[in-house]
Amino acid sequence: MVAQLAQVDPGGVGLDGARLDRLDSFLQKTMSAGRIPGWFASITRHGRLAHVSGGGFRDVDAKLPFEADTLCRIYSMTKPITAVAAMILYEQGAFGLSDPVHRFIPAFKDMRVFVGGSDTEPVTEPATGPIRIWHLLTHTAGLTYGFQRVHPVDAMYRQAGFEFETPVGVTLPEACDIWAGLPLLFPPGTAWNYSVAMDVLGRIIEVVSGRRLGEFFTEQIFDPLGMTDSGFVVPDGKADRLARLYLATPTGGMTDGAAIDETQRGVPAAHYGGGGLISTAADYQRFALMLLGRGCLDSVRILGPRTVDFMARNHLPGGADLQKFGRSGSPELTLPGIGQGLGMTVVLDPVRVGVLTSPGEFGWGGAASTTFWVDPAMDLTFLFMTQLVPAFALPIRGTLHQLVHQAIID
Repeated sequence: MVAQLAQVDPGGVGLDGARLDRLDSFLQKTMSAGRIPGWFASITRHGRLAHVSGGGFRDVDAKLPFEADTLCRIYSMTKPITAVAAMILYEQGAFGLSDPVHRFIPAFKDMRVFVGGSDTEPVTEPATGPIRIWHLLTHTAGLTYGFQRVHPVDAMYRQAGFEFETPVGVTLPEACDIWAGLPLLFPPGTAWNYSVAMDVLGRIIEVVSGRRLGEFFTEQIFDPLGMTDSGFVVPDGKADRLARLYLATPTGGMTDGAAIDETQRGVPAAHYGGGGLISTAADYQRFALMLLGRGCLDSVRILGPRTVDFMARNHLPGGADLQKFGRSGSPELTLPGIGQGLGMTVVLDPVRVGVLTSPGEFGWGGAASTTFWVDPAMDLTFLFMTQLVPAFALPIRGTLHQLVHQAIID
C-alpha cells in the first residue's frame, strides 16, 4: 500500500516541497468551492513515496475522511488492468494481437458497418475485415458507448439498454452477443472511438483462461501485487470504507449520486473489463508502480519489460494522434499530441498537447474524475482519487499535470 512505501523528503528525489504545496492548495480550493467531496493524491519518484495529500470527505454528511484506503469506483481505470490481464495471456501464447475476435466470441463473425439511415432504419454493409484483438486494445474496433450521443449507432446501444449502466441481470456473454448484433461505426482499424471494446476483451480473457474476469484479476494481478482492496464487489466487512458517489450539477456544485450508483446492489451479473472495479489509492499506486517498473514491483514480475514498453507505444496507424484518428464526441478524448497505446493513452508531443508533461507518459482516467499517469522519463507516477461524476464536469487533469511537473527541479 502507499503507506508501506518508504516515504522520503521530496527534495531527496528532485521535487520541491514548497512547490508541491501548490498542488495541495489547488485541490483544497477545488473542494472548498464545493466541486469535489474529497480527494487523495500521491506522487512517487524513483520508487519512493515523495508526496501524499488528502482532504475532504468520502461521505460529506457523515464527515468521514477521504484516505488512502478509501474504496473508490475507478470506472474506466479498470481498462488498463484489463489490458495487463490480456497481455499476461498474450505472453503465454494464448492468442496473437491480430487474431479475430470471432475466434473466441463467434457472434462477432460477419460484422456489418453503419453507412446511412437512422438508428431505427439503419443502412449497413459488410465489414471489410474482422475485428481483431489489437482493435479492442486500441478502441479501433468500430464499437461505441451509448452515452456518447453522437452517432445513430450510439442510440442503438441505448435502445438495447446500454448507456451509462448495463441492463440488470445481463451476463457478459449476453452483452457481447447484443453488441455483436449491432452495426459498427466504421470498418475495424480505420478510426478510433471510445467504446465497449475493453468489455469485449474481458470476455475473451474469460474464454481463454476459463476463469471469471474478477478471479483472473485477483490470481494474476491483485494477489501478486498485494492489491488487497481491489475487486468487483465490496465485501460487507469493508463497506464502511466505500466512498459515496457524488453527481456534478450544472452550476458547478454537486449532489448525492446514490440514484446512479449500482456498487452495492448485489453481486454483479457481469465483470466488465471496461469499468466496474472498486479500488483504493493505496492499491492502484502499486499497479502504477508495477507499470513504471516495466512489469515488476518488489521482485514480483507481472509482465516482461518489452511487453510494457510495447503497450506504452502509440499504436494508431501512421503515428496518428487521437485528434486526427478519433471519432469520439468527447474533447477530453480527442486531444492533439495524444496517441493510443494498448489499453492506455500515451503522450506523443507535449507541445501539441499544450500541457506540461513528458513524451512517453501513459495513463488513463475514470468517470468519477479519478486519474493516474506513469512518466518513465521522469521516473514518476501520479494518482488522484475522488468520487464525482461525470469526469468532464471537473476538467482539472491538465492542471494536475502542470502542478506536478512544476515541482520537478532536477
